[in-house]
Amino acid sequence: MLELRHLQVLRAIAQAGSLAGAARALHYAQPTVTHHLGALESHFDAPLVQRGPRGANLTELGETLLPHAEAILERVQLAERVVRGQAERGARTLHIGTFPTAGALLLPPAVKALRQKGVHIALTEGELPTLLRGLLARELQAALVFSQPGDRLDLDEDFELHPLLTDPLLLVMPHDHRCAALEEVPLSQLRDDDWVGAADPRDPCDRVLSWACARHGFEPVHVMRTDDYAMVQGFVAAGTGVALVPRLALGAPRDDIAVRPLQGPPLAREISVAVLRSTVAASAQDLVTALTLRARQITRQWGDSLPAARGPANH
Repeated sequence: MLELRHLQVLRAIAQAGSLAGAARALHYAQPTVTHHLGALESHFDAPLVQRGPRGANLTELGETLLPHAEAILERVQLAERVVRGQAERGARTLHIGTFPTAGALLLPPAVKALRQKGVHIALTEGELPTLLRGLLARELQAALVFSQPGDRLDLDEDFELHPLLTDPLLLVMPHDHRCAALEEVPLSQLRDDDWVGAADPRDPCDRVLSWACARHGFEPVHVMRTDDYAMVQGFVAAGTGVALVPRLALGAPRDDIAVRPLQGPPLAREISVAVLRSTVAASAQDLVTALTLRARQITRQWGDSLPAARGPANH
């Protein structure tokens, strides 16, 4: 019969590269490690570790078993954290991740609704790569994420992805830009402009922009990168370049910039909430319901008009 300590031994050997190193990491005597490894190999009736004078390496079968062993051990650790947290606080605990703009506008009403139902919220803020790592490591039970339309974000089948809203991407440019007088700006008119982009070039918004520019035969040149949208507006106002900014992140635009939609098919990012399927069902459903309600409110507020923006087309 498989035991967790058998899987712990396999993982420790893979990490340490020897039985002696695994024994030190687990605070076992080396004969104990040998015993548990023998029991694991007997269970599968196959060698899982190749021993040699310079250490030990997993066999092909051992390498096949390792990710399953790691997933099982991670799931047990998650169960321990959830149950202990609930026992200590006397309430349900939900570990939620969010990126800044969603954390400011989408999440607060949902957190309020959950707290009123006795759910404690442990909040982690970060950019998209941090949130995805937290989900995959099972450190987060849910997270607000964004993606290009149709992306699965490399999440496995243990996660449900609930779409919340489509966040249009708007062009931000200096108020005296040559295109500021236009109601809609053709992307082809921006082929010679510099761009202010996201800190991570793999950001879905930057990928959408690259895709759209490629259709017009050019690649956007990024001269500045930041994830702080207030800084983006500042750099644009100073003439550093133009930028594509999500509507949700725009807030109240500065007086010295112009905000316009791009001509042609609308560019957007999809905002969703990813939920680990093993999360307490009631808490997860309450979160999805509250976020969906708030997203509908925001979409209604947007309507079909741009936020108040400065520039020649507004006068």
